[in-house]
Amino acid sequence: MRGVALAELHCHVEGALPVSLARELAVREGVDISALTDGERYLWHDFPGFLAAYGRATRLLRRPEDYARLAEMHLSAIAADGAIYAELFLAPDDATRAGMSYAACLEAVAEGAERARARSGIEVRLVPHILRQNGPEAALRATRTILAHPHPLVTGIGLAGDEREHLAAEFAPAFAMAAEAGLGCTAHAGEVCGPESVAHVLDALPVTRIGHGVAAAADPALMARLADEEIVLEVCPGSNVALGLFSDRAAHPLARLIAAGVRVTLNSDDPPFFGTSLAGEYRATAAALGLDAAGLTAFTRTAIEAAFVDEATRARLISRLAPVEPAPFRA
Repeated sequence: MRGVALAELHCHVEGALPVSLARELAVREGVDISALTDGERYLWHDFPGFLAAYGRATRLLRRPEDYARLAEMHLSAIAADGAIYAELFLAPDDATRAGMSYAACLEAVAEGAERARARSGIEVRLVPHILRQNGPEAALRATRTILAHPHPLVTGIGLAGDEREHLAAEFAPAFAMAAEAGLGCTAHAGEVCGPESVAHVLDALPVTRIGHGVAAAADPALMARLADEEIVLEVCPGSNVALGLFSDRAAHPLARLIAAGVRVTLNSDDPPFFGTSLAGEYRATAAALGLDAAGLTAFTRTAIEAAFVDEATRARLISRLAPVEPAPFRA
């Protein structure tokens, strides 16, 4: 987006698979995905349909070089739109399902990230995610795998998947292990479940960020807690609207969260599945909230302040932002 530096904390690398690359991989694998796509977007009709489409598309990623190409393509594209920082989520369990080791998948994504960085200067970190529906024992195994393969780009851990499955507290041992090893912690909550999902995560896990978290807008006391504890929400408005959680962007609670003092960032989640992009999220938010470049830069600043990076890197990224401090938004 012209004149505004962008940053993203919430994007699943598998969910960023462009339809063009999926079609290419489908030809290689002898798989027909014609009913799955329309133009550059995947087709689905409801939340279960989205999960099914996501599974069919991402199962085409069967080789490490697929992950490397995907990471490079996605990161280069958002850098061309002005992104200076991005975190990518990846799931050890998905790599295993595809028949490759987590280490091989990790090295491939890192290779793609480094190629994008060399080309564009975008700074990248990787955040492996535990899949909630696989349960706490699988979470412990995944965490041990992540810690057994340290990488300079891996700076955090997250909890993703179906938030309706298992209590957040069941994952406390895995998160304690990761936090003790120095990884930043984030968890999906308050997307398809209510504000109690967010509260449970805050009570049970050592998180500094919440993925989505928009259901918190229904609970003023919870919003106050988020603001007081300076928990950052990785908000994905386009994803929320596409999934039918809100009728349109005017009904989305982003403005209420900001007005309550909650720290929020803008993110694309799974771009080709939801018809989103990082730059598109910034543009749509500017239109919905009447923000100028300085107001949009506030989202980027928050993302960098909440990023899982060392302080020297954070300072370098902050130095790349426009120095103008925006006036606080009020609904």
